[in-house]
Amino acid sequence: MDVNFRTLDLNLLRVFDEVMAERNLTRAARNLSITQPAVSNALRRLREVLGDELVRRSGAGVEPTPRALALWPTVRDALRQLQHTLAPGEFDAGIADTTFLLAMADATAAELMPGLVEIVEREARAVSLRVLPLTTRDPRPMLEKEEVDMAIGYFPAVIASLAARGQSGVGVPFETQRLYIGEYVCVMRRDHPLAAEPLTLDNYCAARHLLVSFSGRPYGFIDQTLGALGRERRIVVTVNQFFTAGRVVANSDLLTVLPRHFVRVTGIDDQLVLRDLPFDQPLVHVDAVWHRRAQHGHSHEWLRKALLRSAAAAFAKTPGELASPEARWKQDK
Repeated sequence: MDVNFRTLDLNLLRVFDEVMAERNLTRAARNLSITQPAVSNALRRLREVLGDELVRRSGAGVEPTPRALALWPTVRDALRQLQHTLAPGEFDAGIADTTFLLAMADATAAELMPGLVEIVEREARAVSLRVLPLTTRDPRPMLEKEEVDMAIGYFPAVIASLAARGQSGVGVPFETQRLYIGEYVCVMRRDHPLAAEPLTLDNYCAARHLLVSFSGRPYGFIDQTLGALGRERRIVVTVNQFFTAGRVVANSDLLTVLPRHFVRVTGIDDQLVLRDLPFDQPLVHVDAVWHRRAQHGHSHEWLRKALLRSAAAAFAKTPGELASPEARWKQDK
């Protein structure tokens, strides 16, 4: 079917984009600040223009047709390019008085906030930053409820879920941005009985452990890895902050697991010893996650770029990231 592009109302494409992202007419209407009947009417008009049903009712939402799935990536990219071209200067960091709400753990904040504050002080002195504690490994509900503008942390299950949904053509109402890559290490006090030699799996499992748990549940991703090996450890204390964990192990015989980068900013790194975990553990991918409805604003774009700059500055100061485990053991000792 031939489409007369000269008479096509581009607002219909904006509605189409939101419906495809949300797979729900009510949420799409809310994101666009219009009524649900208006969304339904826009879809009807676009169906007439394109000669395709585009979406069908499915449960509490809608399911796209193959034509809609094929069109969506192109429509989405075109709308983004139009937005940046037609409204390039909506956010003036020098005079903006925007308040950004960020959710992150204390270890992440210790890495990113000094650089981010430096950028704000230098370029956007009227901008305010509010950091809220991250209490979950799945920040999507708090982003959906608009409790924060962005969540930053280690969300492996969320990132995998979003990637799978995107590859299958299912709507993905969240966006992500990789900020930095780190690793978890075992941490103990300087005079710990295990500090004088490389850490073995048997010694690790036989020790007493402290777990940083946002939820308070005494089981984490390290325990999942150990379980796959047919091993387990004894967790005798849980806390909800990495800094607290560092203070506790510095004054006890407990072991804990902390991000390697974080130890150097605790202020007590001279009291701690780092050891590579005695089993393979995936690298820590620290990502920013936000809802799609927030990303269209230029203030949000400025925030994302500022976070990338802060992360780049923080980790440019960290030497020896590619050192071998043996070299790191000698250095950490």
